[in-house]
Amino acid sequence: MKRHLRLGVNIDHVATIRNARGGVHPDPVRAARMAAAAGADGITAHLREDRRHISDNDIERLTAELEIPLNFEMAATEEMLAIALRHRPHAACLVPERREERTTEGGLDAAGGHNHLMEYVTKLSEVGSRVSLFVEADPVQLEAAVALGAPVVELHTGAYCEAFIEDPESDRTKDCLQRIRDAAAFAEKLGLECHAGHGLTFDTVGSIAVIPSVAELNIGHFLVGEAIFGGLDSSIRRMRALMDKARAEAGGARSA
Repeated sequence: MKRHLRLGVNIDHVATIRNARGGVHPDPVRAARMAAAAGADGITAHLREDRRHISDNDIERLTAELEIPLNFEMAATEEMLAIALRHRPHAACLVPERREERTTEGGLDAAGGHNHLMEYVTKLSEVGSRVSLFVEADPVQLEAAVALGAPVVELHTGAYCEAFIEDPESDRTKDCLQRIRDAAAFAEKLGLECHAGHGLTFDTVGSIAVIPSVAELNIGHFLVGEAIFGGLDSSIRRMRALMDKARAEAGGARSA
């Protein structure tokens, strides 16, 4: 049976636009509701240490008002752990965070940070949040996720997307994509649920959506950017359709 590929829509950069001016518009919670109506299976929001986009009030409202799952992206800090334990989101994704970065750069070092991360994985799991680790497509990091007891990994697709922009047919692009394919297959072999995200666009999503062991894609910045030109509803529906088309065609090819 063909597995439904879930779409998580990241609304961080709706909040970025709001914060550029101050005030309450545009409202990321309204964007979350629109995303759900357009076909999103979940909403992702990253509460950063410096609160550059999503705010504490946004998390309060999302937790109270969302009718689809919330994926709470968080650094492994005591402050974020306390917030997550208070709200008990459906999912908590541990990500690396550096204040000077514009966006998340690279994956979490789950192998090198095992002793530090264990507390976070354990405590989040105890309150019923599904824990995922945002990692590179590296077997060492996947094995570390298993050792930590995290049931989910999210593979960082940024290097592939950057290579695709430079040259879709380059050896670098092909190598990056193959590493994601191999990592997704290895994750499944290890018993991990595999997600993917970062930098995905209309042009790159199909190559990831066809990977049968990928269960969920998380996409945000590109969708918010496209919303400027055609509306958020339209951008999400098109992304949803491209994902579904790729997954359906891949399923047909395997059964032929």
